[in-house]
Amino acid sequence: MFTDVIENHVARGAINALQNGDVEAWRSYFAEHAELFDDGRPRNLKAFTSEALGHERFRSIDKIENGGLSLEGKFHSDTWGDFRTYFRFTLNEHGKITRLEIGQAD
Repeated sequence: MFTDVIENHVARGAINALQNGDVEAWRSYFAEHAELFDDGRPRNLKAFTSEALGHERFRSIDKIENGGLSLEGKFHSDTWGDFRTYFRFTLNEHGKITRLEIGQAD
């Protein structure tokens, strides 16, 4: 799968969980009080997880930065269609995601 190019194992695991619609695996990568920002606005991570997993996924990952913590690529949403998006992960000292920023890429 094309996620093999993501160097950071936490980001790769989270993206694999997203790709596979695996809610349990997805949640395992996040710290207890992790924050989600969608186009710069706070969003409920639990609601996003319920709505997105199994219905949204990357079609390709075209740009990787920050050791794999910043990704950009073609994205598909069953609700919103196809568009370019970014995911930016922030990890704590235990390797858990504390902040995820997502949004449409230019």
